[in-house]
Amino acid sequence: MSREEIIAAIDEEISRLEKVRALLEGAGSTRIFAGAFAGGRKKRHLSPEARRRIAEAQKRRWAKQKKQAVPVNNSK
Repeated sequence: MSREEIIAAIDEEISRLEKVRALLEGAGSTRIFAGAFAGGRKKRHLSPEARRRIAEAQKRRWAKQKKQAVPVNNSK
């Protein structure tokens, strides 16, 4: 790659970056990013019934794993 080609490639990259920066600084960009970084999403709540169903399902999974577990022989 010649020196002129390298300089041309750098100029193209600078131009592309300037366009991206202009888009980010443009109107409305604060709206796009403000919610993502400022905790704009509301916290989701589970009903007591949903929590109970999840807890029961997890207990069934644990029981299944415990049943399938191979007993360890600790006798010496």
